[in-house]
Order: sequence, then structure tokens, then C-alpha cells
Amino acid sequence: MLARIGGWCAEEFKRWLPDPFVFAVLLTIVTALTAIVWVGASPVEVISGWYDGLWMLLAFGMQMVLILVTGYAIALSAPVAHVIDKLAARITRPGTVYLVVLVGGVLLILISWGWVVLTAVLGRELARRVRGVHYPFLVACAYLSSNAWVVGLSSSIPLLLNTPGNFLIEAGLLQSTIPTSATLGSPLNLVVLLVYLTVTPSVMWLVRPRHETVEIDDLRADGAVAAAATVAEEAESMRQPGRTYSDRANTSAILQMVVVAMGLAYLVVHFARKGFDLDLNIMIFAFLIFGMLLHRTPIRYVVAMSRACSNISGIVFQYPFYAGIMGIMMATGLGKAMAVWMASKVTLATLPAAAYVLGAVVNFSIPSAGGEWAVIGPPLVEAVRELAGPVGTGELTRHVARVAMAVAYGETLTNLLQPFFLLTVLPVMGAGIRLQARDLMGYVFVPFLALFVIIGMLVAFFPM
Repeated sequence: MLARIGGWCAEEFKRWLPDPFVFAVLLTIVTALTAIVWVGASPVEVISGWYDGLWMLLAFGMQMVLILVTGYAIALSAPVAHVIDKLAARITRPGTVYLVVLVGGVLLILISWGWVVLTAVLGRELARRVRGVHYPFLVACAYLSSNAWVVGLSSSIPLLLNTPGNFLIEAGLLQSTIPTSATLGSPLNLVVLLVYLTVTPSVMWLVRPRHETVEIDDLRADGAVAAAATVAEEAESMRQPGRTYSDRANTSAILQMVVVAMGLAYLVVHFARKGFDLDLNIMIFAFLIFGMLLHRTPIRYVVAMSRACSNISGIVFQYPFYAGIMGIMMATGLGKAMAVWMASKVTLATLPAAAYVLGAVVNFSIPSAGGEWAVIGPPLVEAVRELAGPVGTGELTRHVARVAMAVAYGETLTNLLQPFFLLTVLPVMGAGIRLQARDLMGYVFVPFLALFVIIGMLVAFFPM
């Protein structure tokens, strides 16, 4: 029955879900009109906030591009292809491929959300080697697994709360940081992690396509199934006749290994000084250095990066539009007004559940957890202080941590209803094939419903 429901959802999403860019344009218009109607913002305020916001996520957008292309370049190396070949030799059933991508993706994303690119690479390469894999469904599995980033080490709201001098402390709403032991290490978060590891694969197993198979080769843009030249073969084809100085430089492993040695030395120093401290910049740097190491020569790395950059246009031009939506929410006070209105309707006991729903709704306009918390976090923390009354610091910390994690869970789950963060998966899994967001978003709708209900119940009733 669930398989039929999943198939029906997939077909309906194909009919109704527009391209991610159209989705961004529609959200821009809806957010602008809501700001005018709800908070009485003038059209000038709206368009000024929109324009100023367009540039808020440029650095973050570039980080997204680099995490994807440097990670994909690693996957195009011969050593990684060899490892995946050995793994694929042990996997012969499509169902096993789905489970490996789902569970493996959750485990990878716990380290850093940027590691979604590794899940995407693994899924694509397994699909090339194992017959019978329904590829749009597999892409949906990879995307769904990335939803677990919110319970992992790179979850932005808990990390922000643990940052000295964060904006909540500067505003006087908090007296000190909230340690990650109270958020990521809480019993609630550990149970939510267990939900991602068990419920997600179970539901996807039940909704998987049973009577049709759309393999990756069926979706090739040119209709061909012949394998492309390897990176090494393409690099070799670029040589000039005879032995030229330019070719000797292009193929010099010594030049590349000098830079690799410098990069590895920095990574050793970084982790020796700071421990297991991961952020986007150090992740991108590590991907860059290890990619250069695995490809060995400059020209091979150039070819790999050229291939990796072939499908990132969606991120490049769509991120500014979502930043513009965030700019409208911030400049007009719409985000704060939504948080204040909801906080006024609840009690201390029901505030986490309300924050969960608010995080889910606002995420459609601000698809950045840190950006969303910057907008709705202060009024929610203020509501906690007012509703809790004169309590000790430890008790206040516990209430704020619960509300913050509720926002984080809700914010992340509705990523499954809009195609924005699918842009972290499609540049890898959709390269060179005919695949659109609407082809796979329907497969994650039933898992979204299951996760939203279960995690919502945990937020409302499970002890922190």
C-alpha cells in the first residue's frame, strides 16, 4: 500500500512541482506580499530589503559550490573509483544499494553536512555498477539521508549557541553560552538520531518502486550508454606532440605534491591545536588537498574540477534569490512578527512544539538554519524568559536548548518539501543526465510525514 502511495506522490509531484528557480521566484513574491499585509511594510522597504539581502549569502554560496566540486573531484580519482568498484562487487541487489545510501548517508552527514557530496558520489557510482537501481528513487534516498545533518556535529544552531559572544549574549537574552552537551548531546537529540537511522530506511523501504526501473543509463542526456573517458585518459589526450615544457609542467607530480605537503602540514597543525574542529572552510581545504593528492598531477586535477563544475549553475544563481527572501524577512520585521505572534499564543510547556512548527514554516522563506535562528531566535528566547519566570540558570538553559533544537528540527524537515537544498545533491547525481527535482521529490513526501509526526511528538513530550 505504501509503495502505491509513494508512486502516486511521485507522479503528483511531477505534475505540480515547478523548477527550483520558479519555486524561489514564487516564494519571493509570497514573502513580499506577506510583509506588506502582515507588518504593514511599504513596497520600498520590501524591495530595499530584498536587494540588500541578495548579497547576504555570497560567501556561503561560494562555500557550497566549493564543497560540492572539491568533493566530486575526489570521487573522480582512480583510488576512489577502485574502492567503489570493490564495494559494488559485494552489492548485487538494488534494495541493498538503497539501504547503503540511506544509512551510510546519515552516518556521513553526522560529521559535516558538506559530506552529502560523498553520499551523492557513492550513490551515483553504485547505480552505474549495480543493475536494476531505480535512479530517481536513489537520488531521493541520498537527499533524505542528508536531512539528519541537524543532529550532527555541523548543526548550525547548537554551534551558534555555543559560540562566545553570540548575538543572544550581546542582546542580553543569555548570560553565557549553551554547551553542545545540552543540545547535540541531549537525550532528545540522541533519540532523534535513532529515528533517522531506523524510521527513514524503514519507510523508504516500504515506498520503494516495485514494478518499474529507471536506471541511470536510461536518463543519459545524449541517450548513449558508453562510458566516458577517465580523467587520466582525457588528461593524456591533451598532450602536445613531442615533449614540451608546458606538458612537463602540466604532468609534474612534484609541483602538485609540494602544495599537497603544505596543505597536509596545515591540517595536522589545525587539528593538533583545535581538536576535531570542523567548519566549512577546513572541510573545503581538506577536500582540495586530498583531491590534489589522489589525482597526482595538475592537469588531471584540472580535468576533474572541470567535470565537477559542469552542473552547479543552480546554486550559483539561485542562492542570491533565497538570500533576498531572507533580506525581506529581516528588513521588514516579518520574521520577528511571526515569532512574537506564535509565542503569545502558547505556554512554556507548549512553546517547543510551537517553535517546531514555526521553524518548519519560516524555513520556506529562510532556508538557512543559522539565518532563520538570527531572525526568530531572539523573540523565542525572550518568550522563554517571560514564561519561565525567575528560574535558575541551568533551568533556563534547558528550556532555551529545547526550543532551539525544536526550531532546528522543524527547519530541517521542511527541506524535504522544497527543492532548494536538493541543489547539494543534483550537481553530482544529475550530471549528464535528464533529471529534475520534480522527478524525485514525491518519493520523500511519505517519509517527511512520518518524520514530522514522530519528531514533533518527541519535541512535545520527550525529556530534554
